[in-house]
Amino acid sequence: MRKIIPCLLFAGAAFVVFMGGEFAPSAQADASAVARSAQNFEEVARPNNPVVIELFTSQGCSSCPPADLLASRLAKDDSLLVITRPVTYWDRLGWKDTLAREDNTRLQRAYADKGHEGSGVYTPQIVVNGGGGAVGSREGDIRSLVRRADRTGPRITAVTDASGEIMVTINGRSDYMAGVSLIALSSSETVRIGRGENGGRTMHYVNVVKDERNLGSWHGKPMTFALSPENLKLRGADKYAIIVQRPGAGRIVAAKLLDI
Repeated sequence: MRKIIPCLLFAGAAFVVFMGGEFAPSAQADASAVARSAQNFEEVARPNNPVVIELFTSQGCSSCPPADLLASRLAKDDSLLVITRPVTYWDRLGWKDTLAREDNTRLQRAYADKGHEGSGVYTPQIVVNGGGGAVGSREGDIRSLVRRADRTGPRITAVTDASGEIMVTINGRSDYMAGVSLIALSSSETVRIGRGENGGRTMHYVNVVKDERNLGSWHGKPMTFALSPENLKLRGADKYAIIVQRPGAGRIVAAKLLDI
């Protein structure tokens, strides 16, 4: 495991592009108190969200290949949403990571600033639902975090209308606000590493972040966001996910991989 002590911790993760603004909540009549109570019980009793596993890794980290391999295996589980986030801070070791994004590094530092279990800035690191962290190659620790993860947040649905737009609805109620983002992913990346600690190796990565776009805010009641087909044609990406996350690199309360 490679670890650094950052000289600056960020208060929150930045979204790179603001897209589409914030959409007005869909109209919905209030049900009776009994109906609301029954709905809330149903949502709690019937978990619906995949657990989000974010892997912070680097092509310049000799400890990372086992974690990259584990991420590929975990990604086959439909109850999990694995997201690979290559970081930039090991580029100084002789090989510039070809997939790294500075936004990934900022997000990891923001998570570290929260001080959750297993937090810090190191590779390989896995963060589960924006909360607890673990060394990315320790499957037992990761699965323990997954078992304890809360899957009872708002429900995300996505349907395509007649014009080809995808209508993403965040259903549920809460007393907190959360950001809604569109994550563009490359399902498979293979890299031949020329120098550094992994020089000469060919590495395979799954669900690598290519772009992140802020869709707006969810205010704790049903809301709908519209995605045009052009929003889902980002270079290098072949799958897209919706993430609902509390501000300042807070907890991920809902997630969905779009079926497109």
